[in-house]
Amino acid sequence: MWTELFEVKNKYVAEIWWELFNAEGLATRVVVVGDRKTAGDLTPRKIYVPDSKTHVANEILRKI
Repeated sequence: MWTELFEVKNKYVAEIWWELFNAEGLATRVVVVGDRKTAGDLTPRKIYVPDSKTHVANEILRKI
């Protein structure tokens, strides 16, 4: 299962977080808020991490 970590404003910010977490070895999913068919680059996204790795994600956030 996956846990929502936070929501970001757009695709660009989501990609930056995705790259950061992946560089630290943490699996990450980025999910569009709302309808995926009409979503553009400026549509908000939610960042998800595995349930068992939320403490790792929080530690990474604390380091920044």
